[in-house]
Amino acid sequence: MRIATRSVSRAAASSVVAALAFVGVQAAAQTASAATKEASVVTCTAANTKVTVTEVSRPINHLLLKATNTGTKPCYAYSAPFLRAGADAQAPLAWADETTPQAVVTLEPGQSAYAGILTSSPEGEGGAKEKTLGVIFANRSGGATAKEKTLNLTHGGVFFNSAATVTYWQDNAQDALAW
Repeated sequence: MRIATRSVSRAAASSVVAALAFVGVQAAAQTASAATKEASVVTCTAANTKVTVTEVSRPINHLLLKATNTGTKPCYAYSAPFLRAGADAQAPLAWADETTPQAVVTLEPGQSAYAGILTSSPEGEGGAKEKTLGVIFANRSGGATAKEKTLNLTHGGVFFNSAATVTYWQDNAQDALAW
């Protein structure tokens, strides 16, 4: 009887080892699949994203920037857009650090990200009415991607002063305009 019990125990042990090995292979396959998906996500740029700007009635002195993924792969909308108010702008608008999301906004094909733009405030200095808005996406390291998309502003232009800022990319328009 003892010999039969040992052979059953060895058979059971090898079944357990085989099952654990199979689970390990499955886990490795899932990890590889996640890594492959991660590798297939690209950075949102002017080439794979349609960008529009809209004046909003509330809050005052704000614009809403909308970026829609027109590519065939998901893309990451990193940080905030670099915005150039007017053709002669010397520096991009400041980023509103308090609007940093918890995670990078990922856009599936057809989905949109939003950034709110404060154009001016009474605390700002100087300023001018600008007719164009240059948009450059940020890359993973926070630098600028290569190509700029220039948008025309409506009603003959929008007034920008030194208080002008832009939010980080948000996954909905309400959050982009809530600050």
